[in-house]
Amino acid sequence: MSAKSHIEIRNVFFSYDKEVILENVNINIQKGDFAGIVGPNGGGKTTLLKLILGRLKPDRGEIKVFGNDPKKSYLRIGYMPQHAYLDTLFPVSVMDVVLMGRLGRSLGGRYSKKDRQAAETALEEMKITSMAERHFSELSGGQRQRTLIARALCSEPELLLLDEPTANVDPEVEEAFFDILKNLNKRMTILIVSHDIGFVSQKVKSAICVNRCVVVHPTSEINGMMIKDIYGGDVCMIRHDHRCSVDGHHG
Repeated sequence: MSAKSHIEIRNVFFSYDKEVILENVNINIQKGDFAGIVGPNGGGKTTLLKLILGRLKPDRGEIKVFGNDPKKSYLRIGYMPQHAYLDTLFPVSVMDVVLMGRLGRSLGGRYSKKDRQAAETALEEMKITSMAERHFSELSGGQRQRTLIARALCSEPELLLLDEPTANVDPEVEEAFFDILKNLNKRMTILIVSHDIGFVSQKVKSAICVNRCVVVHPTSEINGMMIKDIYGGDVCMIRHDHRCSVDGHHG
């Protein structure tokens, strides 16, 4: 594994109840990359993230994160799941939610001064410092998303994994959010799952197209070329000078 590789996936297969979800996946994510994971519903995007996190184990193949088994690298990864199972009726503050990103790091079960400093930094980076004492249940959809991303940042990760972080937010909020991610990418590698391939393809450095098989592309502006092999329709345009194979794009 290259010293600059943060994620290396080799010949990975994964199935649920004998149904193949991912087939012969090969990916190499370099330090400092900013990649979008795109594809149809049920194509395997979230499954791919869970394999990288070590929450699922491949049927065949090998996954290395920072050169180790994914489970040994979890403290270096920040993760925002697609669905956060937080009871909105429970009176938890924004600061409380963000501090959850430090769980497993402190001795004795108490948050340290360093934990709180990390939480304050994460709140500032997501521009929600003024909301620290507000109840999570009082927030708008976009504010909740920022809080959950701040929770992931609170772990001070080298690798940030985000599953549909801009779902249910308006375009203006989405644009501002990607500006924040662009700044974070200066110090961490980012993988973001998104349904909005047209928007994401203009923001990320590469696109990981997932529909059982996986192909990685550099991205470009929308220019009329359609990814019909992924969506089967006119959804997005990505330059097909496939960076991972001299043979070009193949599924």
